[in-house]
Amino acid sequence: MSISDLYDSGFRKRNQDHFAAMVRIAMSDTIITDDEKTFLDRIARNLDISEESYKQILKNYHTHPVNPPITFESRLERLFDLSRMVYADHDLGDKQVSMLERFAVGLGFTVHNVKYVVDKALSLVSNSVDLTTFKEEIRMMNR
Repeated sequence: MSISDLYDSGFRKRNQDHFAAMVRIAMSDTIITDDEKTFLDRIARNLDISEESYKQILKNYHTHPVNPPITFESRLERLFDLSRMVYADHDLGDKQVSMLERFAVGLGFTVHNVKYVVDKALSLVSNSVDLTTFKEEIRMMNR
């Protein structure tokens, strides 16, 4: 097995774990809505999740850990994706927001300001900002 094979499998595993985190949020209200399904399908394509892996993750999403990204930029991108998943059906349930807060802590945001970061993230997503604007706004909060 070559180094590139190891890198590729690690990269796939991280993508699958990230996808499973989004499935976990979608399932927090026990149902995946059409909007959430559409979003999951798009993210699965972007993360290069195979059809077989997609089905396995839907069945066993609890078995995938939250693997925090190393860079702050990557954390912001993950927070953006997860926030969009929470907001996909435009119905913010307390359970979904609470789960997003836990994931945000898992991504490396501090317990002291996680509620503020998540509130800001959800506000930005509800206003349909793009990733660049999202990152800029969240970065300004952390100065």
